[in-house]
Amino acid sequence: MFRSLWKVACVVLLCYTVIGGLLMPVPSMYILNETIRNLYFHVPMWFTMMVLFSCGFYYNLKFLRSGKLSDDFRAVEFINVGIFFSLLGLVTGMEWASETWGKAWSNDPKQLGTAMCILTYFAYVILRGGIKDEEKRARISSVYAIFAFALMMPLIFILPRMVDSLHPGDGGNPGFNAYDLDNGMRLVFYPAVAGWILLGLWLAQVKTRIRFLHETIENQTQISFNKK
Repeated sequence: MFRSLWKVACVVLLCYTVIGGLLMPVPSMYILNETIRNLYFHVPMWFTMMVLFSCGFYYNLKFLRSGKLSDDFRAVEFINVGIFFSLLGLVTGMEWASETWGKAWSNDPKQLGTAMCILTYFAYVILRGGIKDEEKRARISSVYAIFAFALMMPLIFILPRMVDSLHPGDGGNPGFNAYDLDNGMRLVFYPAVAGWILLGLWLAQVKTRIRFLHETIENQTQISFNKK
């Protein structure tokens, strides 16, 4: 029952996020105004990306210890879905920036760090595509993904806070909690974070099952071919 309950919770939370995010009142802030509603989408997508990349990191470590390809399959799909949410976060952030900062891309340290992080994980996908041997591909890509995850931390969370930045919470700028995330917005924001994270985990689960099914079919086909 629990396996279905969390999926129902995901759908309910996302429906609540969309409806509440569009209809519930928000603080009338200078510059941000109605664009503050993007907080329910942009920020939770980054949280979801972090959770998914963290899960990928866990399964990469687990694979290096166990050598089981099933752990590698799970790591790959968590990272693939994490890349998808990183792109969603980047696009929603650029849309927000165009309204509040005057242009979609301003070479802000957080934007640059995020772009470098995404490119690092793109390289992971390319690396896997360039290695034919399954065992070798899994091991090399797992080691690379661990370093990519370690690199993401300073790029997104440390370096932007050390230099001037337009992004809230970085470069001395106040975070949302300090000036405009009131109790009414929290009623939508926290469910939005939970809903998007559950959606990301759900997508990763579905993609992992598809990969397992694909591998099973390939193995059965190979066995049938060898018998002939």
